[in-house]
Amino acid sequence: MKTVLTSCLIVLWMILLAGAGETVEALVTLESPHSAAVTADRLVAAAEGAGATVFARIDHAAGAQSIGAELEPAILVIFGNPKLGTPVLQADPRAGLDLPVRVLIWEEGGRTKLSYLDGAGLAQRYGIEGADAALQRISGALAKLTAAAIAP
Repeated sequence: MKTVLTSCLIVLWMILLAGAGETVEALVTLESPHSAAVTADRLVAAAEGAGATVFARIDHAAGAQSIGAELEPAILVIFGNPKLGTPVLQADPRAGLDLPVRVLIWEEGGRTKLSYLDGAGLAQRYGIEGADAALQRISGALAKLTAAAIAP
């Protein structure tokens, strides 16, 4: 019985590993020459300047500090524009788990990085069809806004 269970677990693990290669999402990670706080400030300014609504700026390090724990700077900025997101949500409401868009900015080992899931990642995650133009516009907007945030 133990051998059968072990064999089943190994087969399941192999299936999961085989499928993992097919679900690589378009997670974009960039480096910033600025601190996390300055990069977040610049991203918020760029997003608002482009007409997006900034819904939240979450300081994970401050949250950790509130419980007496330490965490290197990590800031999540959530923003969006209904003109870009609505067609994606119409194609698949589950995309609302990732929209409005989120950009994580963090410091690690003296370097500042930022990451976001681009439109191709959203399409792949939810199997979205019929919203290609909106997804491309989301990717373009994220690329432009994050480039402004990390510009020297």
